[in-house]
Amino acid sequence: MRQLNIKIVLLAVFLISISAKSQNTDFLSKDATRWQMFKYDTGNMFKGILYSYSRPFHWERKQWTQFGVVAGVSSVAYIFDNQTSEYFTTQVSHVPQIIRDYGWYYGSPQNNYMLTGAVYLTGLALKNEKLRRTGVLLISSASAAGLLQQVSKIAFGRARPRSGDDKNVFYPFTSDKDYHSFPSGHTILAFTNAYAIAKQFKNPWLKGGIYAVGLIPGISRLWEGAHWLSDVMVSVAISIATVEAIDKYLDSKYEEKYNAKKKDVSWDLTIGVGQLGVALTF
Repeated sequence: MRQLNIKIVLLAVFLISISAKSQNTDFLSKDATRWQMFKYDTGNMFKGILYSYSRPFHWERKQWTQFGVVAGVSSVAYIFDNQTSEYFTTQVSHVPQIIRDYGWYYGSPQNNYMLTGAVYLTGLALKNEKLRRTGVLLISSASAAGLLQQVSKIAFGRARPRSGDDKNVFYPFTSDKDYHSFPSGHTILAFTNAYAIAKQFKNPWLKGGIYAVGLIPGISRLWEGAHWLSDVMVSVAISIATVEAIDKYLDSKYEEKYNAKKKDVSWDLTIGVGQLGVALTF
């Protein structure tokens, strides 16, 4: 059902975008009708998805370095997946049910698209370019990252902790959901939203709070034994990379730029005796 929801949204975006006029760096007219805005925006959703998928072919040394950092940190987490999973699953009885429920429902596709769709439709109704752009960013980012994680789950077929199998067990292309651990769909959808919404604000404390709320679904999946720590870490990286790519693309499509500074994210890995850390600079 979750796969079907994502496919339907992508198909709808594709079909509507066909009717949209080709746009390069020309912004939409200020006196455009809501229908013209809708066609323009849905076209940008689809093009933004394609743009995000094409970015690895244009990466330079800095981007490959960031990729290497993510791969390195995730590899370290992979080594300790059994231990961290055991720790998190033993904590679940201490977690309030409301937090566990939030983690499940907020990270599910149907609720995700209800929220992102509401943001976009509000912007469209008010003819507010900033809200429209935010909605476009939310929907296209969730669709791009969501489709990628669905394909990856099936292609890798990694065993979930609750399956009873070890972290090293993989059954590619199986339909058994107990072997769809990598990456975490709940983490990707929830943190994609959080990262995109946090772009609206400059206050680092507010940003941090939004990120923390966006991480709850990912952590909840660790409590439930649905994912390994390395699954969640890679999922967060996918979310950040996807949002950054699409946001950069949308700079050429909308005059309203809530984040005028250069779109740049840097990672710093610190490894020492009894110490492992990752710093995200934004």
